[in-house]
Amino acid sequence: MPSDSSATSLPLQMPRRAGAYTFAAIFAVESFVRSLNSTVVSLQAYDILGNSQKVSVLSTSVSITVLAVTLLLPHVLGRMRRRWAYTFGIALMMMASLALASHVLAGQAAGMLMRNTGAAVMNITLSLYILDHIRRSDLARAEPLRLSLSTFSWMTGPALGVWLYVGFGPWGPQLAAIGAAVALLGVFWYLRLSDNVNALPAGNLEPFNALSNVWRFLRQPRLRLAWLIAFGRSCFWTTFFIYGPLLIVESGLSKTLGGLMISASQAVLLTAWLSGRIARRHGVRKVIAGAFALACIMSLCAGIAGTAAPYAAMGFLLMGSVAASALDGVGGIPFLRAVRHHERAQMAAVYRTYIDFSELIPSFLFAIALLFLPIGMVFVILAAGLALIGLVSWQYLPRSL
Repeated sequence: MPSDSSATSLPLQMPRRAGAYTFAAIFAVESFVRSLNSTVVSLQAYDILGNSQKVSVLSTSVSITVLAVTLLLPHVLGRMRRRWAYTFGIALMMMASLALASHVLAGQAAGMLMRNTGAAVMNITLSLYILDHIRRSDLARAEPLRLSLSTFSWMTGPALGVWLYVGFGPWGPQLAAIGAAVALLGVFWYLRLSDNVNALPAGNLEPFNALSNVWRFLRQPRLRLAWLIAFGRSCFWTTFFIYGPLLIVESGLSKTLGGLMISASQAVLLTAWLSGRIARRHGVRKVIAGAFALACIMSLCAGIAGTAAPYAAMGFLLMGSVAASALDGVGGIPFLRAVRHHERAQMAAVYRTYIDFSELIPSFLFAIALLFLPIGMVFVILAAGLALIGLVSWQYLPRSL
């Protein structure tokens, strides 16, 4: 008969593996935190600066800084355990809300910087948790589920944030975001995710050389392609979230309508689970290439409609968000299947830069374009980029994916 000590030590050696619903719940609350001021950020920047071109310049400046910070995050965080890294990300989101509530240019820039950096920390950390706990064969089910559950956050958050901004001023949406961040902190620590499942690495964010990891990442074609796909889908959402509401305002319509448009676009994230089912039946490659094609056509139509037909532009952008939701559902799978086990942390930090580049490159191009062209042209430029990425995805994604 085994001794009591050996009987009780066995469960400690085999920590419970968190499931898809665990990460879906965390991501849903995290999404609500970010959604509350997602649209407010661009509208408030427009109120402070006075035009869309200056908003693009500010976004470009912030994105350059966040890109550098993202690559240096492992050095900044050192050997901090993942649970504390995620907590640090939540704290940054809270401080960002306090800065944004000041409603001055310096606070706007600092708030945008801390908000994007906090999102980067949480994104990297949660991705590492998912890679540790979810089997690769289950990713086509787990990822769409995670995106679908976050739909309820994105359906309500943007419209609620703009309503609070219009009705209660700069502090309204930021106090709500801080309250949601406190709830996220409680949910995360209640779940107590294990940093060590089935003898996986200890769960720290190990320090490493950023430039060396970029070079290793670039030498792997499958990772390069995965980054490009993620970059393309993020470009759509970044452009939509920043310039969609600005197009509405420049058309003479209300800010509240811009927030409602963003919230309505997120309702289609419920279809993310459907993209997972289609991908399992017909392949991830076909879903990704088809989604890029649809997003391209809808962006082009929205750009042509422009401020002359803002309601038509809204309709086209909402249809484009259906395609983007499909990319959200399965677009991360190429990276999750391609990354090597022993360099997950390093490659996740480099891969995460697609978000920063999707804010940096479009904002830079649009800042130049808006000096000469109306705001609708940003969506025409976006359509050209989406078409190119869709063709590359169709050509180079493995048919077996």
